[in-house]
Amino acid sequence: MRPVVTEPAPVLGGAQDAALRSAGTPAPLHSRARNDHPSPVGPTAERRLRAFDLAVCLLVLPAALVIGAITALLIYIDSPGSIFYPSTRVGRGGRTFEMLKFRKMRRSARGGPLTMSNDERFTPIGSFLALTKLDELPQLWNVLKGDMRLVGPRPEVPEFVSRYSAEYEELLKVLPGITGPAALEYASESHLLSLQRDPRRFYEESIMPHKIEIDLDYIHTRSLRGDVRILARTVLVPLSKMAKRMSRDPRGRRIEAGLLVGACALLILTFTLASSGGA
Repeated sequence: MRPVVTEPAPVLGGAQDAALRSAGTPAPLHSRARNDHPSPVGPTAERRLRAFDLAVCLLVLPAALVIGAITALLIYIDSPGSIFYPSTRVGRGGRTFEMLKFRKMRRSARGGPLTMSNDERFTPIGSFLALTKLDELPQLWNVLKGDMRLVGPRPEVPEFVSRYSAEYEELLKVLPGITGPAALEYASESHLLSLQRDPRRFYEESIMPHKIEIDLDYIHTRSLRGDVRILARTVLVPLSKMAKRMSRDPRGRRIEAGLLVGACALLILTFTLASSGGA
């Protein structure tokens, strides 16, 4: 078992197109000139963001527990064994922590730290979890513990952080997030990787530099209102993916689409209620 990159819809644009054009050549990083920045989040802002995260987590907790329980049961029926997969990631200050995911691969799965779209290691329900991002739901526990935020730079595995250790000195001044602007920009990452002869090299030399630049821009301009917008966009991503899958296979995806629409509608309502007073 290993860290997973979730499956995206096969739509490219923005940074993905730039990454394709620069395949095999590391992109320049503006962060090399930013290492002398002070911490981008002050104590007051930190407390405000933490309060927002806790409020949202508490509001979504009832729905998350129900959805999580059903998901856990389906995972166990589909592939008996561990329900959760702890993935070692690098957090604030360079401290490693175990980021929780619902397991979506076979127990005997082996391989590198990246996955392609329609990865053969997925269990039958695993591909659905990756598509809908329900495998990320247990990370609400990481948020409650204080290891992560709802929104922030997506945490990486240690071996990738070491590749850009100088740039990560700046990113690791803040808590990582379940979602963030770079994660949204590269929602089609797994499909992009599946087109490459050497996915790992392409990720390290072409995708990671663009992700780092996006996240560096984010941490120096972040705001509560902006985080709410990112959360709303994140909820819409799986809806867009499901719509594309239904256009290719309308009969086989009706049940999946119904469940996903209901879950996303509930999350959108919850995030709206949580942010109405603070944004």
